[in-house]
Amino acid sequence: MNKRLSLLLRICGPALVCAGLLVILGMAGCGRTASPPWNLLNITGHVPALEFTLTRDDGQSVTQKSYLGEPVLLYFGYTHCRDVCPTTLADLATALRQLGPAANQVRVLFVSVDPARDTPAVLKSYVNHFGPWFVGLTGTQAQLAALTQRLRVAYQLGEPDAHGDYEVYHSSVVFIFDRQGNARLLANQSDKPELIATDLKRLLAE
Repeated sequence: MNKRLSLLLRICGPALVCAGLLVILGMAGCGRTASPPWNLLNITGHVPALEFTLTRDDGQSVTQKSYLGEPVLLYFGYTHCRDVCPTTLADLATALRQLGPAANQVRVLFVSVDPARDTPAVLKSYVNHFGPWFVGLTGTQAQLAALTQRLRVAYQLGEPDAHGDYEVYHSSVVFIFDRQGNARLLANQSDKPELIATDLKRLLAE
């Protein structure tokens, strides 16, 4: 477990405070003793159910109820991210392609924590590069705070440079919820698409 916690500390970023999430994940380690074990980190019962009110990339206001009935992969990021975000989304797309037609039953929600630059139109153009299973979401600072605080993750805007550009430090983990919106699994950068696909197949079969 110490090795996994060290990995999560490394991927969260130097400016990100995610102590609350790490405590939860430390508690969730006991879930991996279940038989058969999941490939990903089992967070069942240790992370709240999916709940949010945000704006979709088509401009419509949506809540978690819009995605009940299908497993949801939730990832926080922003479209100006240079490497971590596109790499993570590409890996998720690879995992979903391995599901074949069943991938259409899964939804990937890419939640931008940079609403000032990531308008619904910008998000729609961005997520369309990764596949039809991806949906871009954004919201007000209050709406984003409600969701990130609920899941005990954090993000931080960097200082703008001379051109007004800035980076956003954020968690790079992927929360996976079942058809009822319950938090079940957590994936990180070290988890291969093949492992994610295997667990998604099992989740879809429930």
